[in-house]
Amino acid sequence: MTRIDLNADLGEGFGRWRLTDDEQLLSVVTSANVACGFHAGDAATMRRVCELAAERGVRIGAQVSYRDLAGFGRRAMDVPSDELAAEVAYQIGALEVFARAAGSRVAYVKPHGALYNRVVHDEEQAAAVVEGVVLAGAGLPVLGLPSSRFLKVAERAGLPVVTEAFADRAYTQEGTLVPRTEEGAVITDAEAVVERSLRLARSGTVTARSGERVPVRARSLCLHGDTPGAVGLARRVRARLESSGVRVEAFV
Repeated sequence: MTRIDLNADLGEGFGRWRLTDDEQLLSVVTSANVACGFHAGDAATMRRVCELAAERGVRIGAQVSYRDLAGFGRRAMDVPSDELAAEVAYQIGALEVFARAAGSRVAYVKPHGALYNRVVHDEEQAAAVVEGVVLAGAGLPVLGLPSSRFLKVAERAGLPVVTEAFADRAYTQEGTLVPRTEEGAVITDAEAVVERSLRLARSGTVTARSGERVPVRARSLCLHGDTPGAVGLARRVRARLESSGVRVEAFV
C-alpha cells in the first residue's frame, strides 16, 4: 500500500497574532512543523501547539529558520556557520522542552523559508544546519527536498533523511521550487492542489512549470498552514488520498 505523511507549518503566530489554524489543522495532518521563535512563534504558542499535537498523536517537528521575525524567515541572510549551527540547536532545544512537557518529544527537524531553499544548493549552510541537529542530540530525522545538498550532508552525518514534496508550489524542471518572488510560484487552485497531491503520492511525479513531468519521490507532503482556506484544502487532500487507497501516516 502507498503511504504518505502529511505535514503542515504550525504555530506561526506571535503574541496576540495567529497566522495558522493550529487546532483544526492538527485534526488533519500527521506531522506538525512547529515554528521555534526565529521566523514566527513564541514560548506560549510553542507550548500550546505541542499540547494539541500530543493530544492528537501528531508528530512534533522543529521548524528551524534564520533569525528573521520581520521577514517571516523568507529573506536571504548570510549567517556564519558556527552561529547558524548554534541557533539551530537552540531552536530544537526550546521546542523539546514543551514537547516533553506535553508527554511527547521532538521527532524531526525541517528548515523553513529562505534557509530551506538555501540548503538545497549551499553545502556549507547545509552542513551548519546538520551540525546544529547533531548538537541537539537524539539523531533526529531531517526533512528536505529530494537530491538536496542538505539531505546528502545529513546522510553522511548518520541522520535519517525524509524526502518532501509540495502540492501547492510550482516546480522547476530540475525538481526545485520556483522562488516565491516569481509569478505562479504558489498554486492557488484547490482542485489542482488535490490532484497534484494524489499524483505525488502515487507516482512520485509533478508537472513542472515548463510542462515537463519531473520525478519528486517523497515520503512526506507539505500543506502550508498560512494558505487562505488551508484547513478545508487539507481536509480535501487527505480525503482524496484515502479514498484513492493511499494510507496517510506519520513517517516516524
